[in-house]
Amino acid sequence: MGRWATLGTVVVGLVLLAATPGWSRTLSLDEAAGRYSIDGSSRIGFSVGQVGGGGISGNFSKFSGTFKLDQNDIRRSVVEFSLFPEAVETGEPRVESFLRSRAIFDAEHFPQIVFRSTKITQTGEDTAEIEGKLTAKGTTRTEHFEAKLTKWNARVISFRIEGSIFRAPYNMAVSIPIYSNVVQFNMTVNGMRR
Repeated sequence: MGRWATLGTVVVGLVLLAATPGWSRTLSLDEAAGRYSIDGSSRIGFSVGQVGGGGISGNFSKFSGTFKLDQNDIRRSVVEFSLFPEAVETGEPRVESFLRSRAIFDAEHFPQIVFRSTKITQTGEDTAEIEGKLTAKGTTRTEHFEAKLTKWNARVISFRIEGSIFRAPYNMAVSIPIYSNVVQFNMTVNGMRR
């Protein structure tokens, strides 16, 4: 359940889109270049289906991330994002305790989930596929997300990010097949210029 950690990479990906010819009317690389912080107003939501309906849905209230957009070469831009499993929120204390436990996140021994972008591919005028390395619960894998630029001004860049991952490869397979192996993500990421 680590895909929400990809938020920071989407920011770089969509700013890359903004620097392409089709985006010149909205944003230039010169305008976007600089260092950004992932703002606390971002929302990192997830859901896991359950046989017969219902399931688990929630979000993470604690995360941090920065990205630097290189003015001369977007490929030299860097983004890193950390998510803190201790901050999982579902509105149900019993479920939150279970998610933090060794069965799922093991937040005591693995207090962070980290993502670093490796590849960004433009898929439309304002969309991109983001690829990167996600490390969760001692396992590192390549993951992909779809991102859409939703807002930009001199200080703020916002994205909508969606995607899904399998939780079993991250040693979080408890309760499959009653609960789905697939974690769906629906996130809003706001980057603030530093």
